Amino acid sequence: MKALKLLFTIIITGTILSSCTTITNDGFVEYQPTLEEVVSGYDLWYVDYHRTTGTGDIPYVSRAFTLSFINGILYANNNIVDIGRTGNGLGIDVGTYNSFNGLLETNHDLDGFNDFEVTILANNEIEIYNYNQNVSYYLIGYNVNNFDYDQLFYENIEYFLQEYVAWEKVDARGGTPNAFDDENYLEFTPDNLTTFRSSQDNFGTQIANINWDYVGGYEVFDVTGFEDLKILALNYDNGDIEEFELSVINDGKVSLYHYNSETTYDFSGRGFIQYLKSEKNVKSAKEVVRNNNRKRTKVERKTKVRRNLK
Repeated sequence: MKALKLLFTIIITGTILSSCTTITNDGFVEYQPTLEEVVSGYDLWYVDYHRTTGTGDIPYVSRAFTLSFINGILYANNNIVDIGRTGNGLGIDVGTYNSFNGLLETNHDLDGFNDFEVTILANNEIEIYNYNQNVSYYLIGYNVNNFDYDQLFYENIEYFLQEYVAWEKVDARGGTPNAFDDENYLEFTPDNLTTFRSSQDNFGTQIANINWDYVGGYEVFDVTGFEDLKILALNYDNGDIEEFELSVINDGKVSLYHYNSETTYDFSGRGFIQYLKSEKNVKSAKEVVRNNNRKRTKVERKTKVRRNLK
């Protein structure tokens, strides 16, 4: 396996860098940072999974929204909910890493050993490539105080919706009476990524006792000109289609504006599912199924123009 080669080309601005720099004849400085300096240079590396290339897969990377490399410890945020709080923002300890021999060597608690070649693409962007699996992941570096949480939620909205066993309607405002007024619970499952269920059970029903009356598929659309807004279409198996503007209020609540009735519904998440490095702390059989080996897949969304709201 080829050794890692990292190369920065930096224009001299009146000072000579440390002894790690070499001045070239054309006035540039070639700086070769250590691999440890690169991977530990940011608190968090956002895994931009939608740009992944190659034929293989490293499961722990596919499950992670962020990775961190701190003092030999490998951390991951496998959930969107509570990101920024879990592990003081770093997530959970999932293994160890070594950066001293020119390769990024990782030892994940479940996935075992994997080596990566690292290429610097920009000041805060790297590509990590695993030769054995022929897969490249693209990571964007952030510090915890400037991490783009909005980007994380909206770029991965399908996965955010899956992180609760159910979403309970907690408010309805404005609009005209319509059939969706009777839908009190929604569930977004990992089945085929876009399966949903809905229920008309009374408010306060125990999650385990919810009777899912309807089932269908859902699709999320990007909205032209908006980074913090999505369109959600619920396609019921009986042929009905309900379409909403979807906004994230916080990591436990979403707002759905129903186009046809002009009603705004707020739904609150119930039954948070924590995606851990193992299932040893999962409490119910249903959570075991939902928690088992969730990985992200590339999401290619269609784009819609926002309707003119009255």
